[in-house]
Amino acid sequence: MTRALILLFLILPAPAVACTGQTACTLPEGSYHVREPDDWDGVTPLPVLLHFHGWQRQGTLIVTHARIAGHTRRRGVLLVAPNGPGRSWDWWNKDTANVALGRAVLEDIKSRYPVDPESIYVSGYSWGGAMAWRFVCEDGADVAALLSISGTLDQAEDCATAPREVRHVHGLVDTVMEYPTGPGGDEMYPVALWREALGCGEVRKEGAWKAVDWLTLTRFVWDRCGQGRVTLDQHPGGHFIPHGWIGWQLDQLMGREPRYP
Repeated sequence: MTRALILLFLILPAPAVACTGQTACTLPEGSYHVREPDDWDGVTPLPVLLHFHGWQRQGTLIVTHARIAGHTRRRGVLLVAPNGPGRSWDWWNKDTANVALGRAVLEDIKSRYPVDPESIYVSGYSWGGAMAWRFVCEDGADVAALLSISGTLDQAEDCATAPREVRHVHGLVDTVMEYPTGPGGDEMYPVALWREALGCGEVRKEGAWKAVDWLTLTRFVWDRCGQGRVTLDQHPGGHFIPHGWIGWQLDQLMGREPRYP
């Protein structure tokens, strides 16, 4: 090796340590995992799905999960999965440090990847669904959509920010995080907070739909809002991530014909 090449290697910055899949990216606030989409060219700006895992899980599961990563990797979406401290999330109070972790993860991703700033999506399942609500409630001004599964906040919360769109799905016989029926048996109550925050009017029943043959969902839509849009999907099952649900939402948000998987 020539003296000139040696000097060049000495002055060039060291390459960033790869942290994808089961190898965690570490930050002062915590850690996270990332799954790149299939066939990404390394240049095109990426939509991002920041997903908060369920109780006693970690991001290692999320980046291999067929009903999460199985959809993002086929749609050109970068999947990002923070690790909750103690395999859990503290979403009960506004001042939780877990919001700062979520923000630090997003900012770190922006330093590593070309992120499409208009296509930042936040999702979560169960305990992580409630954490996703908490994140966008406190620091969601740049979030294009919340995709929440079987987890909410108290509908009386006063949120500092809101995403541009909210999509929530919940099973009617969920016994883990029960379907949050409102006063008088109001089945539209699970998204009451966001309907008020976005200034939504009357509901429109869009009707039955399904991504897979074995699960039919019923969709309710609020699209006459002062800003944004809210959808609520009900299904007759319990506490699980519906097959195809995340991919279906991403397709619609990105202006594509929904498909499975």
